[in-house]
Amino acid sequence: MASIKSSWASHAHRVAPAFAVSQNGQMSARSEGFSNPSSDQSRLAEYRKVSAQSPQPDVIRYAAELLDSGALVAFPTETVYGLGARASNPKAISDVFLAKGRPLTDPLILHVARVEQVHELVSEFPEDAVELAARFWPGPLTLVLPRHPDVLDLITASQPTVAVRIPSHPVAQALLIETGFAVAAPSANRFGRISPSSAGHVVSELAGQYDLLLDGGPTTMGVESTVVDLSGAVPKLLRPGGVTLEELSAVLGQITYVDRVVAAETTNAPAPGLFLRHYSPRTPLLLVEGEESLTQHLIQALGDKGVTARSVEIPHDQIEAARNLYQLLRDADATDAKLLLVRPTQSAGIGRAVNDRLFRAAQGRSLKDCSEESVRRALAIALAESP
Repeated sequence: MASIKSSWASHAHRVAPAFAVSQNGQMSARSEGFSNPSSDQSRLAEYRKVSAQSPQPDVIRYAAELLDSGALVAFPTETVYGLGARASNPKAISDVFLAKGRPLTDPLILHVARVEQVHELVSEFPEDAVELAARFWPGPLTLVLPRHPDVLDLITASQPTVAVRIPSHPVAQALLIETGFAVAAPSANRFGRISPSSAGHVVSELAGQYDLLLDGGPTTMGVESTVVDLSGAVPKLLRPGGVTLEELSAVLGQITYVDRVVAAETTNAPAPGLFLRHYSPRTPLLLVEGEESLTQHLIQALGDKGVTARSVEIPHDQIEAARNLYQLLRDADATDAKLLLVRPTQSAGIGRAVNDRLFRAAQGRSLKDCSEESVRRALAIALAESP
């Protein structure tokens, strides 16, 4: 297939997508010169089971051909399932935003197979990037770097940087090697909802919105990649993930991180995963910042007022917590509860990533006691937002 550098120009004639602004000021992709796959475009919606360890070459070849043609392919990575599109094809990238209902203010991560390809997507590759790539790629680490001018504005939310990573999952690796070009692949779910860690989750979220789903079984990491911004003077951890702050510090020495950073959905974010409303079940979720007994008291108090609340139990083992987080949230969301309550885990290691996802799934809302005011607030949220 064509090299990544030559692929950008091949789609330059396509029209850039327009912006539509909703009543709350949020921008999203509008179908102007594009087909909305949820309405007037019929997608193949094919399914292929693929070996997670030894992907079948014919299946991978077919998936690569679809991507090359502008189709959308959902595939597993070590973190979550992604909805892939050829990065040089504005039409395909626009279809990703439309399929997910994703605002154009939320940039996409570009996935490639080799470090050499990253150099064709960025204008700078500093020494810190060299060291992190050598230590953590392929793997669950995304680097934010100054972009190459040929990278589409649609991918970067018109920012001067681009987010790139090399996934380690054998299916993702085989697919990216076969294509030879960069693939933009946000999580394969509706924007703001629980991320997909299995093919079944993709079907429940985006049935009919993709051309092909590669089922490689459940993902091994369970939460999204770590995002590190290397465009400034000092490395900055934007989103905790599979590579921990402790591991990054061991390589870089100096790195800044501010917990619970939130970007407004109406402003262009520097990286994905920074909006307050993210990873959310349909049933409203609240953080409980206290002991397990506080959760039980809240469940009892809400039950006395006719509202069924349920506790989401996060495993003490952080690796297990990360791997099973999204399944636990989906299981709780499928119950008859009108409100979900969850206690954060230890904020260290990959626990930071788990807590970051829980904070955004709860839209930053928490309870610290069982006072009448707290119960009344929880009750109001349950009655106003429960499906």
